[in-house]
Amino acid sequence: MTETGAGRLLRNPEAPARATLLELLYDVVYVAALALLSMRLAGQVTLPGAVHSLLLLMAIWWTWSVTTILTDFYDPGRPFIQLVVGTTMVGVVLMTAALPTAFDGHGVLFASAYVAIHFVRGILLVSALRGHEAQARAARFLFWFMVSGVAWIGGGLAGGTARAWLWALALLIDYVSSGLRYPTPFIGRVPLAQYDKGSEHLGERYQQFVILALGDMVLVPTLRLRDSGFAGARIVAFLAAFATTLLLWQIYVYRAGAFLRTAITRSPARATRWAAYTHLIMVAGIVATAAGFEVVLKTPTVTTATGWIGLIMGGPALFLVGRMTFEYEVFGRVPWSRLGWLVVLVGVGPLMVLVPSVAVTVITALILLGIAISDVVVHDLAGRWRRRQRSRQRPEAGSGRPKRVRPQGDGGRRGAAGGPTKPEGP
Repeated sequence: MTETGAGRLLRNPEAPARATLLELLYDVVYVAALALLSMRLAGQVTLPGAVHSLLLLMAIWWTWSVTTILTDFYDPGRPFIQLVVGTTMVGVVLMTAALPTAFDGHGVLFASAYVAIHFVRGILLVSALRGHEAQARAARFLFWFMVSGVAWIGGGLAGGTARAWLWALALLIDYVSSGLRYPTPFIGRVPLAQYDKGSEHLGERYQQFVILALGDMVLVPTLRLRDSGFAGARIVAFLAAFATTLLLWQIYVYRAGAFLRTAITRSPARATRWAAYTHLIMVAGIVATAAGFEVVLKTPTVTTATGWIGLIMGGPALFLVGRMTFEYEVFGRVPWSRLGWLVVLVGVGPLMVLVPSVAVTVITALILLGIAISDVVVHDLAGRWRRRQRSRQRPEAGSGRPKRVRPQGDGGRRGAAGGPTKPEGP
C-alpha cells in the first residue's frame, strides 16, 4: 500500500461524529457477553467468583475499548478498517462462547481468541501502514499485546489459581502499558499529540456502550422472572430493578452529552486516556447490579446475604465512583451531592442483612432516586447563582463601571420589606 493510500486510512478530523452501522453491529456482540457475565457472577457470589468475573470483564472490555480507539483514529468507512473490525468480531464471539467456562475447560480458547484479536489487528495495521508515521503507533500496540500474550496463553494452559494469577498479570500489562502510552524499545511512546486528536465520535461511542450495558439490567431480570414465576414479591423486585435501570441511565446521561463534548474540547488527551478506565468501573457496576437482580428475583423474600448486598448496592456504588472519577480527572471537580449520596448508599449496606432482598432492591432504587432529584436541584441552584452573579456585575449602559445606587438615608426609597434599598453591584 502506498504512503498516500496508507494515509487515507486515518480518520478525517471533519468526519461525522456518528458511529457507523458496522460499529453498532460490533456492539451487539457484547450484549451476550455482558449477560453471560452477570449470570455467571450471580451463580458464584463468592470472592473467587467475583475475582474471576472481574478478570473476564476486563478482558472483554479491553477488546471493545481498543477497537473503539481504532475506529476513532482510523476511518471506519474504509474497507480495510472494516476488515479489521470484522476479524475482531469473530474473536469476541469466540471469547463470549468460552466465557462461562473460561476458568474450567475452555481457558485456552478464551485466551487464544483474546491474543489473536490483538495480534491479527496489529499485523494487519503494521503491514498496511508501511512507510507512514502511523505505523509506529500500530507497532507499539502490537509489541505490548505480544508481551501480554505470553501470560495469556500461559494462563490458558495452566489451571486453578495459576490461571487467575497469570491472567491478572496479562491484564496488568495491557492496562498499565496503555496508561504509560505504550513505551516501546527504539520507537518510544505514543506522542501526547495523538491523544489530543480525540473526537466527539469517541465520546459518543462510550455513551452508546453504557446504554447497551444498561440493557443487561433489563435482559437478565426479565429472563429470571420468566423462569421463576410471577409471584407478588418478584413483581415488586422486577419493577424496582427496572426503576434502578432508568435511574442509573438518568444519572449517567444527565448533562452527559455536554459533559463529554466539553471534556473532548478542553482536555482531549486526559479524556481519551481516562475514559477507558473510568467507564470500566461503571460497566463493572452495571454487571454487578444485574447479577444482584438475578439473585433477588430467584429468592426475593429470604434474608439478604452479605454477598448479595455487595451486588445489589455495591453495583450502583461502583457506577457512581466511575462517573465521579471521570469528572474529577477531566475537570478537577468533585460532585459533592453525589458523593454524599454515595456515603449513604454504602453506609446503609450493613443494615440490609436485616431485611429481605426485595426490600434491599427497593431501598437502593429510592437512594438512586434521591441522587437524580438532587442533580436537578443542585444544577438549578447553581444556574440561579451564576445568573445572579452576572446580573450584579453587569455594567450600566453607556458606562464602563458597575451601576451603584446613591444612599438616600431614612427618608429615601424603601425596599419591598420596608428597609432601605441596598446598593446594586458587586
